[in-house]
Amino acid sequence: MPDQVVFSSVLSNYPHTEALKSGALSSPEVQLAFEEVEPVHKAFAPMVRREAYDLCEMAVVTALQAIAYDRPVVLLPAVVASRFQRGCIIGYAPRGPLKAEDLADKRIGVRAYTQTTGMWVRSHLAEDYGLPIERMNWFTQDPAHVEQFGDPACVTHAPDKSLPDMLRDDDVDAAILGNDLPKGEAFAPLYPDAIARDRAWWEKHRFMPINHMVVVSRKAARAHPEAVRAAYRLMAEAEAAVRPPSGEPSKTLFGLDALRRPLETTIETCARQLLLPRKLTVDEVLGEAAELLGDEGR
Repeated sequence: MPDQVVFSSVLSNYPHTEALKSGALSSPEVQLAFEEVEPVHKAFAPMVRREAYDLCEMAVVTALQAIAYDRPVVLLPAVVASRFQRGCIIGYAPRGPLKAEDLADKRIGVRAYTQTTGMWVRSHLAEDYGLPIERMNWFTQDPAHVEQFGDPACVTHAPDKSLPDMLRDDDVDAAILGNDLPKGEAFAPLYPDAIARDRAWWEKHRFMPINHMVVVSRKAARAHPEAVRAAYRLMAEAEAAVRPPSGEPSKTLFGLDALRRPLETTIETCARQLLLPRKLTVDEVLGEAAELLGDEGR
């Protein structure tokens, strides 16, 4: 039997990664040696720019851009984080009420134009209220993780302060945040009916908006394909053990077939927002993984 391959790995702490990180699930073919990166988005740029890890969680927008710019990563059919997004855009209540439909010509802060939460919120604003990206002024703090990408003309680099502080100081009218949404009544959601709208979106599309997937370095995929397959099997087994009942929204999604339609929607959304230098196809996005995983990836 060949020696066990050790993969340097970055995955956040989720119910579906607990068994992997504790060692409750293991494989004789691969050891996932986890490195803790907080917040996890700090791992994305090193991964796409210099293959800093063998296996890494990655925002779907960053992964799609990496493929479009031929960065050395292989996207696996593994969604490890999804979220309903309409509750992620907020205003500052002390300045008066503001609703999502009133955002035309307003200033909106977001950590990066390429941030996946921002991509989904912009998509919802367009489909719910007919607000295309150019009708709003986007203020960002960080550049793209894929350094070849340049922000579109509707984007301005923001002051060097936090998004909540920008809201308080009237630098922006609204802000989009994800896991770091601030607490307190001063920060008011702009979608009063976010839960109902998100559920209706899920009923139509049958998947939760994708945030993070998993990539492996092209170097690891070429040198250790069996270890990549073993790592995928481990992640899929851990995910299956905590998957919600059939017919309920899930924050995870695994499998080439299951990901085809969600990725088609995500690619279309990214293209409309000028996040990709060219239109990608699902076969291009998942082609390397399909060849690598074979029937196991279905």
